[in-house]
Amino acid sequence: MTQLMKAARSGTKDGLEKTRIAVMRKVTFLQRKETAGDSEEEEMGFLEISGLDLDLKPPASELGPMPEGLSAQQILRRHILASIVQSEKSYVESLRRVLQDYRTPLLEMEPKLLSARKCQLVFSRVKEILHCHSVFQIALASRVAEWDSSEKVGDLFVASFSKSMVLDVYSEYVNNFTNAMTLIKKACLTKPAFLDFLKKKQAASPDRVTLYGLMVKPIQRFPQFILLLQDMLKNTPRGHPDRLSLQLALTELETLAEKLNEQKRLADQMAEIQQLCKSISDRSSLYKSLSSGQCQLLLCETFTEMVYGERGQLLKSKERRLFLLNDVLVCANINFKGQPDIGNLVPLGPRYVMKWNAPLLQLLVAEFGQEDNVLEKEATPGLQVPSKRQSPSGQSKVSLGSPRLYQELQEVKKDLEIVEQITQLISTLHGTYQNLNMTVAQDWYLGLQKLIRLKEEEIQSANKCHLRLQLHLPRKLDKSGRPLSFMALFITPNPLSKITWVNRMHLAKIALREENQPGWLCPEEEKKAKAAFWSPTLVCRLPAFSTKASDLQLGGAVHTPVQTSLLGFSSVSTWLPQGYLWLGGGQVDGVGQIQIFSLNHTSPRMMKAFPLPSRVLCVENVHSQSESAEKEEEYISATVCPAVCVGLQDGSIMVYGNVDTGTPCLMAVKSPGLHPVLCLRNSPDFLCAGLHDGTVVLYPKKQGGLWDPGNPCPVKVGRGPIHAMLVLDDCIWVSCQNRVTVLDPRTLKTQSFEALQDEASSVTHMVRAGGGVWMAFSTGSSIRLFHTETLELLQEINVSTRTLLLPGQKNVKVTALLVCQGLLWVGTDLGILITLPVPKLEGIPKITGKGMVSLNGHCGPVQFLTVASTTMAPECLRTEQGSEGDTQESDGQVDAKDDTGESLAQEASTDNHAPSRLKGILLQYRLRGTSHLPGHHLSAKEGSRMDTATPETSEEDGSIYEMADDPDVWFRSRPYIRDVHRKEITSVVVVSGGPGYRLFHPSSNTSQPGGDTDSTLLMWQLPLIL
Repeated sequence: MTQLMKAARSGTKDGLEKTRIAVMRKVTFLQRKETAGDSEEEEMGFLEISGLDLDLKPPASELGPMPEGLSAQQILRRHILASIVQSEKSYVESLRRVLQDYRTPLLEMEPKLLSARKCQLVFSRVKEILHCHSVFQIALASRVAEWDSSEKVGDLFVASFSKSMVLDVYSEYVNNFTNAMTLIKKACLTKPAFLDFLKKKQAASPDRVTLYGLMVKPIQRFPQFILLLQDMLKNTPRGHPDRLSLQLALTELETLAEKLNEQKRLADQMAEIQQLCKSISDRSSLYKSLSSGQCQLLLCETFTEMVYGERGQLLKSKERRLFLLNDVLVCANINFKGQPDIGNLVPLGPRYVMKWNAPLLQLLVAEFGQEDNVLEKEATPGLQVPSKRQSPSGQSKVSLGSPRLYQELQEVKKDLEIVEQITQLISTLHGTYQNLNMTVAQDWYLGLQKLIRLKEEEIQSANKCHLRLQLHLPRKLDKSGRPLSFMALFITPNPLSKITWVNRMHLAKIALREENQPGWLCPEEEKKAKAAFWSPTLVCRLPAFSTKASDLQLGGAVHTPVQTSLLGFSSVSTWLPQGYLWLGGGQVDGVGQIQIFSLNHTSPRMMKAFPLPSRVLCVENVHSQSESAEKEEEYISATVCPAVCVGLQDGSIMVYGNVDTGTPCLMAVKSPGLHPVLCLRNSPDFLCAGLHDGTVVLYPKKQGGLWDPGNPCPVKVGRGPIHAMLVLDDCIWVSCQNRVTVLDPRTLKTQSFEALQDEASSVTHMVRAGGGVWMAFSTGSSIRLFHTETLELLQEINVSTRTLLLPGQKNVKVTALLVCQGLLWVGTDLGILITLPVPKLEGIPKITGKGMVSLNGHCGPVQFLTVASTTMAPECLRTEQGSEGDTQESDGQVDAKDDTGESLAQEASTDNHAPSRLKGILLQYRLRGTSHLPGHHLSAKEGSRMDTATPETSEEDGSIYEMADDPDVWFRSRPYIRDVHRKEITSVVVVSGGPGYRLFHPSSNTSQPGGDTDSTLLMWQLPLIL
C-alpha cells in the first residue's frame, strides 16, 4: 500500500495501471486469477482480491489544519475534496457490506439458501468494483495528505477511471443487474427462509438499507463523481495546474457514464420486451417482430386510462402500461403476482395482459375539444376517421374523453349569442326601465366573455396532462364489419410526460418514411443500421431559391427564435422550433438574395424574399441579451436589439430588424477598403467583421442598441482571408491562413498559435464545445481539437475513415462544422454528413465514440450547417388546480410521497455546493419505474455528510433510485421531483444547405440523386430536450 501511495503522487494517466502491475509482481495480496470460478460468468483478465482482508482500513484521508491566507475558492475546494473523500468512503463501505453481510454468509451457510452458482451470478463483479475503488481510495488518501502543497486531484480521476478494465467491470455489472434482481425475486417467492434472511440483514443494519439499495449504488456512482467534479472545476481558476486535468476527468467520467447508461437502457428495454412477449400469442406478427429483435422500445410508462359517458360522468379508470415501439403502440393491463411485501426488498415487476396494439401510422394525437373536421385535416394519409367513434367493447354511446369542459364552453358561447340578440332588442326599446338597459346588457356581455376565457384556459390546462389518442385498428372489425376506430384518453403524471410522448410518436412516424429506413449507418460496424432511439430524424427538405442559376451559392443561414402562443399544447411536440430561418446567398460576382422561412408550423413556409446588390457571404443573428442581476444597469441600457447582420461580397454590412417589425434595414455599413466580409460575430461590446484582406474590423456599440459605423477599429491579423471567428468569453478567436489569433477587443492585445504546420492550408471553420475548439482546414480530411485556455492540441480525427466514399473518390474535405447536443456535425465536399459524439458538459469535447454517416445528403459540397432551437415558455407547463379534479389518483399516499420528495429536495438544496449541481448529468435510468409496485411507499436517506447525528432508520424503498442534488439523498422516482422544478423544454433542428439532394444506398457505395442540383435545405429534428 505504501508503494501504491507513492506511485499515485506522479499523477500520470497510466500511473495506477503500472503500479498495479508492479505491485502484483511483488505483493501476494493481488494476483491474477488462474482458475475459473463457480460461475460461467466469471472471466479471465481481471485482478482479484484473493488474500486481501475486506476489513482492511485505508490510510486516514483527513485534511490537515487549514492554512492561513487561503482564498474563498481554495476553501471551497477543500470542502469539495472532503465531500469526495467522504462519498468514496461511504461507497466502498457499501460494497464491503454487500460481500460481508450477504455474499459470504450465503456461500458459507448450510443448507444453502442459494447455490454457489446463483451467488456468483447475483454478486458478479462486486469484488472487482471494490478492488478498483479500494486502489482509488488509497491513491486519494495520498492526494489528501499533499493537498495544501499541490491542490491536484483531476489527474487521479483520469488515471483511475480511463482504463478499459473499469468500463468492462462496470459494464458487466450493469448488464447483469436485471438478471441478479430477477434471481433474488424468484428466491424470495420460492424460499421463505431466503426472504427472512434478507429481512433480518436489513433490520440488523444501522441504516436499514436493503440489499437492493446497496447493489444499486454502483449504477449511480459516476453521476455522483460528475457532480462533485463540476463543483471542483467551477471553483478552480484559469491557469490552475489542476484545471485541465479536471476537464479531462469530467470527459472520462461522462463518457463512461453515458456508455453505462446506454447499456442499462438496452438491458431494461430487453426486459420490458420479454415481459410484454409473455402477454402476446406466439402466433401473432407482433410477437414475431418483438422476439426477432426488429422492434425497438422507445418509451414505456404507466398511465391512467379514463372512460367518460356522453354527459361527462366518469365511468371507469384503470392503470394501463403504454409501450411505444418504433412502428406500433401497445396498451397492456397491469397484473401483479406474488407476495406484496417483497416489494420493499427488491423490485417486483408486474405482468402484462395486452389490451390492444395499433400501428403508428394509424394513430393520431387529438387535442381536447377539437372538432372532427380538424382531425380529418391533420390525419395521417391512410387513416380513416369515421363519423361515429366506437369503443372496443362496442358501446357506441360512450365517449372516451371527457366532454364536460368542452360542452360547458359551447353552452356559454350559445348563451353569449343569445345575450347579443337581447342586447340588440334592448337597444330598440323606446322607454327607460330599471335593470333593462344597455348598461346591464353590456355587463352581461362582458361577464360571459370573461367566463369563456376562463373555460378556454381550463380546457388548455386539462390538455396539458391529457393524452388523447384516436386509434384505427384495421384488423379488428365492429358489428357492422367496418374497421374499429375509437378514442382513448390517458392521464399523464405531468405536462412533461405528455410532451415527451407526443414528440416521440411524431418523430417515430417520420422515421418510418423511406428516406429514414435507415437514416444513419455506422461504417465502423460493417454498415449496420443505427437504432433510431436518439438519432436525428430527417423531417423535410425544401428548395432554397427559386432561381435556376448554375453558379448560385449559399452564403449562410441563421435562426431567429420567437415565442408565440400555441394553438394546442401538443404543438410544441410536433412543430419545428418556433421562429424564422434567414437564408442568404447569391451568384458569384452578382446579385444577392435573402429568403425568410417561417418555422411556426409542422413544415417550413417561405414568407418573404428580397434582393441585395451583392452576394451574401455570411449571416449573423444578434440576440436580445438578457443580462443577469449582477450586471450594471448602464450595460443593460446598451443591450443590442434583435437584429440580423448580413455580410456582402462588395464589402457592405446590412443590419435588418426582426420579422415582427417588417424586417426594416436598420443600418448599412461599408467596410474599410470595401473588402468582402467573410464572417461576422457579435461580442458584448463590438460587432466584429472578418475581411478578405486579413483585417478584423471592430464596430463599437452605441446607445440605442446598434453600432457606431463612424468609429471602426481595424486590426490587421494576417495576409490571408479571415475565414472563421469565434467569440470566447472576453476574447475573439480569428483564423487567418494556418494560424489562429486570440484577440482582446478592449486592449487589442493578441496571442497567435499555429493550428497546422502546412502553410498552404487555412483554418476554414471553428466551433466551440465545453473547454475546446474544433477546427477544420481547407486541405486534408482531418479536424483538430485545441484547448481554449492552454491552446494545446488535444485530439486529431481523420473523418475520411468514417465516410461512405463514392466511386472514384479517395479524399474528402471538410466544408462545414457544427456542435449541437452532444454531436459534432461534419459536412464534406462529397455532400456526406457525419456526426461524431462529444461530451455535453464542461469537459474537453473529445470524440468519445463511433461516428455515424447520414444516408441523406447533398449532390455537392455541404455549404453550411446551422441549428434552430427554441425553448418553451415556462408558463406553458403550469397546470391549474381546478383542472385536476378528474385526474386525482385513487392512491391516497401520493400527496405524502410528494411532500417527502420536496422535503428531501429542500434538504439537499441546503448543501453548500447545490447550485452548481443543477447542471449535472441526468442518466436515463427511469425506463423501468417501480412506483406502481405493491407495498408501502417507503424511502430512506443517509445522514448529511457534515452531520454527526445518527442516520435515520426508516425502511428503504425498493425502486430504481433517482439522485437529488445531494448525491447522498435518494427518493422514489415518481413523481420525479426534479421534473417539478425543471421549466425548460428545448426544440432543436439542424439545417444543412447544399446543391441538390442525394439518397445513399446502405447496401453499396453508390448513390441515387434525388433531383437536380438546385440549392436545397435538409432539416433534421432531434427529440425534445427536457
